[in-house]
Amino acid sequence: MESFSLQRPAWKWQVLSLFLLCGWGWVSGQIRYSVVEESEVGTVVGNVARDLGLKVEELPGRRLRLGSEESLRHFAMRLDNGALVVSQQLDRERLCGAAASCVLSVQVVTENPLQLFRLEVEILDVNDNSPSFPTSRRTLRVAESATVAARFPLESAQDPDVGTNAVGSYRLSPNSHFSLDVKQQQDGKLFPELVLERALDREEQPELQLVLTAVDGGSPARSGTVQITVLVQDVNDNAPTFDRTTYKVQVPENMPVGALLLQLNASDPDEGPNGETQYSFGVHTSDSVRRLFALDPRSGEVRVSGALDFEESPFYEIYVRAHDGGIPEMEGHCVLQVEVEDVNDNPPEVLLTSLLNPVPEDTPPETVMGLFNIRDRDSGANGDVSLEISPDVPFAIRSLQNHFSLVTRESLDRESTSQYVVELIARDGGSPALTTTLMLLLNISDVNDNPPRFLQPSYDAFLPENNPPGSLLCTVSASDPDDGDNSRLVYSIEGGQVQGAPTSSFVHINPDNGNLYAQRTFDFEQLQVLPVSVAVRDSGSPPLHANVTVYIFVLDQNDHPPTILHPASDSDVPAPQRVPLSAPPGYLVTKVTAVDADAGHNAWLSYRLLPQSTDPSLFHVSLYSGEVRTARALQDTDIAAQQLIVQVMDNGDPPLSTTVTITVALEEVTLEDSYKPRDFLAGAKEKPDLTLYLIIALAAVSTVALATVTLLAARCLRRRGRAAASPCCCCWLSESPSRDFFKHSSPKLQLSSDGTLKYMEVTLRPTDSQSQCYGTCFSPGSDRSDFTFLRPCPPPATLPRETGAFLSATGTLRDPGQLLCSDPVQHPGGAHPGRLRGQYREGPGHRCGETGGS
Repeated sequence: MESFSLQRPAWKWQVLSLFLLCGWGWVSGQIRYSVVEESEVGTVVGNVARDLGLKVEELPGRRLRLGSEESLRHFAMRLDNGALVVSQQLDRERLCGAAASCVLSVQVVTENPLQLFRLEVEILDVNDNSPSFPTSRRTLRVAESATVAARFPLESAQDPDVGTNAVGSYRLSPNSHFSLDVKQQQDGKLFPELVLERALDREEQPELQLVLTAVDGGSPARSGTVQITVLVQDVNDNAPTFDRTTYKVQVPENMPVGALLLQLNASDPDEGPNGETQYSFGVHTSDSVRRLFALDPRSGEVRVSGALDFEESPFYEIYVRAHDGGIPEMEGHCVLQVEVEDVNDNPPEVLLTSLLNPVPEDTPPETVMGLFNIRDRDSGANGDVSLEISPDVPFAIRSLQNHFSLVTRESLDRESTSQYVVELIARDGGSPALTTTLMLLLNISDVNDNPPRFLQPSYDAFLPENNPPGSLLCTVSASDPDDGDNSRLVYSIEGGQVQGAPTSSFVHINPDNGNLYAQRTFDFEQLQVLPVSVAVRDSGSPPLHANVTVYIFVLDQNDHPPTILHPASDSDVPAPQRVPLSAPPGYLVTKVTAVDADAGHNAWLSYRLLPQSTDPSLFHVSLYSGEVRTARALQDTDIAAQQLIVQVMDNGDPPLSTTVTITVALEEVTLEDSYKPRDFLAGAKEKPDLTLYLIIALAAVSTVALATVTLLAARCLRRRGRAAASPCCCCWLSESPSRDFFKHSSPKLQLSSDGTLKYMEVTLRPTDSQSQCYGTCFSPGSDRSDFTFLRPCPPPATLPRETGAFLSATGTLRDPGQLLCSDPVQHPGGAHPGRLRGQYREGPGHRCGETGGS
């Protein structure tokens, strides 16, 4: 169960993320199915419609289908129930070879809206292959002088199955001379070796017949055998020896055919034919390695004989056997490990999954026009692919891993451009980089859109408080594709009331160029956001018009220093704080309480003890609570009268501060006559978690508001037919419960000088003006929130936006005319103290539920 008291900001960011993801063109999330190989055609792999939350009756209209040719080769989609079925019999060994995991990627596409879903289907192996040796009979010649514990590698059995169905063990028929030892390679394969347990005697037994059995781990298990004939021979008793048992070589994958990898050298102390060494591939060397590499039997040179491909195999093991010319011949073994380094030799591949063409000119920004898949067979940086688009088109690319979507970047206008040639360039991260270009021809379909149109859906202006009258706030601009008088535009401010005064008394607009000027000086403490409705009309007959809202955000300036509430300084000589000499370290002497008339970060206060105090080492002031406590045990040598100078500083830029002097008298008083430090803490724990109750109340009010807005939207849709007869009728202009809700709440956005969001403060005001108000402050860079108890509320100020508009204001902005919820302002030192205006917060030195007052 989640704890609301510990994760208070989490639910708000989750709601915000939900709104931001609503316009994305495909769904990110992984669905994985599994199916056994050799399954019959028509076998159901999984119900895609159910797992994706689609209704069966919607499937024909959504055109549920597979989105790639590779998916169609193996699977099919049934539209009657939304199930993914096998379209042809699957052979895991053919699809994935000896890979430990066999996973096929399946793409599912739906339309209305256009979405791409990515699934994974794992092909499960069945034990349908028995282990087999390259030959059914094997002859092994062993000299009778072979020492005990000598090893003789044997050919490994091959099993196309993987996992537990692969070769799992070997066993040797009972005999008196040899035992079986099984070793494991780096890739997990097993290879058997015969180990001589007792010395051979050719005169006693010149030949041994052994049976080697390979057993896989399937159920039931399958097995294969090989007949081994051991011929015991005399003479040559020195085997060729390599200077190392393992050689490692790194080569690029573009190494030319015939290039020398390494020259092996094995020595044999024998003379004559018994000392003449020849080289050959060992029995464990695979056929693919033999095709790619050549070994000179005389010199031991290993050369490249085929084209290396990192994407096919990045690692090879070459088992080399060196044998002499003795009778019987003796041999030595080594392993040559070849690591193939990747070279950027594969250009990116761009696969067009879906494309909307033609594009209506009234398509809103960030609408998905097409879906693309990009893949590169290289690895590492060579396989990292980016997709670029020509800069002179009103479209943009959005990426998620190797999936890309083509979206509209801005509004389209067929009257200005009726056709776009879009050039997409896929570029990998290799050096030099390889590119692939895809040309798209997008046609823009016409829509009747001749009335005046503003260049932006809304305008945001940021104005520091205490501004001089006549300041330029922003410029609104509209365009009209018509010509002559029909394109001559006149700007005006629509009537409205703000705090009981007409909107025109706050701002003025130039009717010719749309420049918006301030009519008066603004005060952040009185007004934070001013919505201004601007209208534009052309000079045609009849004239057409359009409206836009300009949101003027008043930025708070740090123009109020902190005010000390406690200890009170009414008299010239403040009453001293009496501290017994027997007080232990951490003894609570007093608590400094201050408030700041500013808002947000400008009102976040911190406390510190100035070095001008009598003995700064004797006392400690909590940075965020203002509690003054003893830092060590008191001594008789300490000065009896202590002057503590405490500085209270806000978080403004630049910060303002206030100091207070506290007189402390050290006296011989018993500890029981004063308050103990833990009594204060114990009393704080008994306070209810009012923060949790306030969060629950906020969530309940938000839920009611959301339900009300949804109901009003449904009513507007039903009245759309009647709205055509009355163009000026809009259900959003009428009073609604959502507006009543916002009449009793005040969201405040505090922004930095560069237009980024510092924090959001929300104040809830009840209908009764004499009731208590509650406020909360949210910072995008903070992991905690700040609740504030306020004095009886003044009449609520007019709010700028409805619920949806207010939420949209917290999205990403690309210019000073929008809000930005990134690059948050961090509190110095990484701490996030709360406002000290009777706040409830969690921070260093505080517990949830502890007030900032005395």
